[in-house]
Amino acid sequence: MRQPLARELHDLLERGRDRQLRLAVTGLSRSGKTAFLTSLVNQLRHAGLEARLDLLPAAREGRLLGARRVNQQDLGVPRFPYDQAMAALTETPPRWPEPTRGISELRLTLRYRPARRGWLAGDTRQLTLDLFDYPGEWLLDLPLLAHDYPSWCRSQQALAGAQRRGHFAAWHGAVAGLDPAGEADEAQLAEIAERYAEGLRAAREAGFADLQPGRFLLPGDLTGAPVLQFFPLPGVAEADPAALAALPAESNYATLARRFRYYQQHIVRPFYRDHFRRFDRQIVLVDLLGALNAGPERFQDLARALSNLMQSFDYGKRSLLSRLFAPRIDRLAIAATKADHVTPEQHPRLVALLEALLAEPLKDLRFASVPVRALSLAAIRASVAREVEHRGQRIPALRGTGLDGEPLLLFPGEVPERLPDDAFWVRQGFSFPAFRPLPLEGGALPHIRMDAALDWLIGDKLS
Repeated sequence: MRQPLARELHDLLERGRDRQLRLAVTGLSRSGKTAFLTSLVNQLRHAGLEARLDLLPAAREGRLLGARRVNQQDLGVPRFPYDQAMAALTETPPRWPEPTRGISELRLTLRYRPARRGWLAGDTRQLTLDLFDYPGEWLLDLPLLAHDYPSWCRSQQALAGAQRRGHFAAWHGAVAGLDPAGEADEAQLAEIAERYAEGLRAAREAGFADLQPGRFLLPGDLTGAPVLQFFPLPGVAEADPAALAALPAESNYATLARRFRYYQQHIVRPFYRDHFRRFDRQIVLVDLLGALNAGPERFQDLARALSNLMQSFDYGKRSLLSRLFAPRIDRLAIAATKADHVTPEQHPRLVALLEALLAEPLKDLRFASVPVRALSLAAIRASVAREVEHRGQRIPALRGTGLDGEPLLLFPGEVPERLPDDAFWVRQGFSFPAFRPLPLEGGALPHIRMDAALDWLIGDKLS
């Protein structure tokens, strides 16, 4: 029997026995996916040793014996760079791992003792855990599947807030004279598309999240291909649909619409079909603090991007047959990351704000009976909670080291418990710095609530 076929049959058998789990770690750019995956692997590798996983019963009870990395099923996908990430974190001084720039996977085998009474004392079980990481930029394209070219143009026009629009000034200048009915000039369209891509990149650097097409931000092997040479055409929202449909095939409008459809069908749809429809569990990471720091327009931009993204995933209960042949995500975690950038008493506020931000998607998930949990965490802790005395009062503070090596002791501000109103943005004094990772002491990375996330995502499989 050919080895790949043997592996597939083995995986099919393990899924039938409920001993294989596919976990997607998703989130938009800068949400902390690389740090989360590095910490997840590190905590499981050190379970029963240095890892502090008190909120994961299998670890707390001594039943989780550890994990080891094994060969992944898809040999054509890069392995998640765990060793490189750990090397960065153990340097002197430590530094954050480089973010991943493409798809990566990692397979772990977990060994544990079942909790049920009646098993022999030496009896152990194994769980195969497949971890999947995808660029946040590519995730942004999933909502494109709900559009045709005119409706996508209208949606992009609706996003043109003052700050966001400023990043696209060069593109607006280049596209202003483009006649939708004019004959398409390949060089001209490529130039205007590049100006649009430059605007997307500038907006990303400024903290905006709802940016499409995502592949323009991280094109990979599609660099220079005509499929990435389209853009929203101004005026489409007000134009007569019948008149647009009647334009000749060589017109600017028809050419851009054709490229948009090709992008949907040949780039976005296969990405969704080949990857996201295979998942069993999912954690969505959200950098709420970065959005608060960036201001109201970018905070609303994050809310819109997340809401659109959540509608793109396939959630629902799974039977044995669906687990084998048509898996759907049957358990979801939504996590506000970088919780170590605010003082501990602010953590409940962070969760409340996350639930308020995603109120409508959470209602839909709960209506569909999909178990979902919101939490705050720091995958790799970079600060230590302290108290300082000020005018006779004890005030919570954080101690850490800035990226420039400067020692820091500060109170970054209060997180709003509900969606911030205009008054909040006027009065708020919220500002958090970027901390350097804490020096690693022992084998396990310091964290906040990684054990709670692990319990929610895989704890039931270790019982």
